[in-house]
Amino acid sequence: MVKRIGVLGGTFDPIHIGHLRGAIEVAEQFALDQLRLLPNARPPHRGAPQVAAADRLAMVACAVADVPQLRVDDRELRRDTPSYSIETLESLRAELASDDQLFLLLGWDAFCGLPTWHRWEALLDHCHILVLQRPDADSEAPEALRDLLAARSVSDPQALQGPGGQIAFVWQTPLAVSATQIRAQLASGKSVRFLVPDAVLAYIHAHGLYRA
Repeated sequence: MVKRIGVLGGTFDPIHIGHLRGAIEVAEQFALDQLRLLPNARPPHRGAPQVAAADRLAMVACAVADVPQLRVDDRELRRDTPSYSIETLESLRAELASDDQLFLLLGWDAFCGLPTWHRWEALLDHCHILVLQRPDADSEAPEALRDLLAARSVSDPQALQGPGGQIAFVWQTPLAVSATQIRAQLASGKSVRFLVPDAVLAYIHAHGLYRA
């Protein structure tokens, strides 16, 4: 049986309903055997996370504990180097059969930034890329990606075939939630209930995270 594995990386500082809703929608739409959430250790394209890796990992574990399709994967936290996606994909691919399908989930902004990523041209050697878009998105890909899209994109996400090599766009339920917003509300003493899972909120309070 061919396995279908999704990968969603992020700082998850903290993980919130936007991350989780997007993940579960993709897991169901593509009948994934599992979707792995990978907290970044040292993201190359953004500032350092506000809380420690161990806390971010624990919050993701709390968030997915009762969701069978979602798993937490700590491999990027076990590396001493920046969290390069190509190295993560190579590591994952080495654990899978050659015909297993691997799907890398990227938001639109992250996808547009691909030409700045380490060895970005090699990503599709290991996976399909699913670009998560909201219905209100109104953007064009940068010129550096237009040839790639012309050669590798498919109009029907369900038509992705083989272990990797193609790009598809997936519409998502729009949830205007951000970790930046959540951190600011916590720092000002406001409630973030229903923006993060209850188990994550309990962890944040128990460990005194994101206080001003």
